[in-house]
Amino acid sequence: MLMPSSRPAKLQYLMSSFRVLVDGDHVTCAVSGKRIPIDELRYWSAARQEAYYDAEAATEAMTRA
Repeated sequence: MLMPSSRPAKLQYLMSSFRVLVDGDHVTCAVSGKRIPIDELRYWSAARQEAYYDAEAATEAMTRA
């Protein structure tokens, strides 16, 4: 059986949603570098155009600014 290839997606992060610009199955956390499956993405910054793995990573990114 062939496994689907893992491709990073390119997203435009909006205030309460995101727009898929390039299809893929994941994005990368801007803080930890962890892969985030698109269907599990819950945290991001529209201002910074960054994705975060979890609330802790999002908080860490906000305190760095």
